[in-house]
Amino acid sequence: MLFALITTLFSWSHFVATSSWKLWIVGLISGLFWSLGQNQQFHAMKSVGVSKAVPISTGAQLVTNALAGVILFHEWKTTKQLSIGSIALVILVVGATLTALRDKKNAAVNAERIQEDWRSGSRALILSTLGYLGYTVVVTATGVDTKAMVLPQAVGMVLGASMFALGKNTFKKETFKNIFTGLVWGTGNFFMFEATTLVGLAISFSFSQMGIVISTFGSILFLGEKKTKKEWVYVIIGSLLVILGGFLLGILK
Repeated sequence: MLFALITTLFSWSHFVATSSWKLWIVGLISGLFWSLGQNQQFHAMKSVGVSKAVPISTGAQLVTNALAGVILFHEWKTTKQLSIGSIALVILVVGATLTALRDKKNAAVNAERIQEDWRSGSRALILSTLGYLGYTVVVTATGVDTKAMVLPQAVGMVLGASMFALGKNTFKKETFKNIFTGLVWGTGNFFMFEATTLVGLAISFSFSQMGIVISTFGSILFLGEKKTKKEWVYVIIGSLLVILGGFLLGILK
């Protein structure tokens, strides 16, 4: 919300000129979808760990958003685009899967750190994917101005997040620390939607998800999630494949 207010103030004349009921309704719906996706992704992280939840979530989002871009919005029309795009998506999904792959012989390495609950984790990942899909598709489908939409979308995010936070003590030191996280994410979100108007949903969203490399290594280096030597090989190869997939998507337009 803070990021949205700042960017809107800097482009106030543009916001006033493009503001409409349609813009506000679309922004609110998009924000509500996002709050569902984000809330459930956090639940998935708690259930199965960051280094597993994020790659799986990323792979699911890549496939669903790319399919939406191709099927609903006809963004890949030529044989070259369809073939290269499909290969790139397969590479991205394989890369995301590898980053989450476990060494079966050493499956207990992280057992003491997190008690995995795949039943709850799977349900959370499905709901998270649906939420993230809705938040991007509704904006692309309606063609609203992405720069002006940032504020209505932020209002929807706050409303959705507030509903999930009902009955909980949210006014903690840790909560306020995450304002910085929100500002960083807001920057990425703003430019992803700007890119969507230039190169389409399939490419812009796929590129934005290359942050999986940061999430995977960050969870290992800073959150204490341990990896065996074999798992390190999976992570490195998977990360390289994610970057390769992103490069292939980049040459489509």
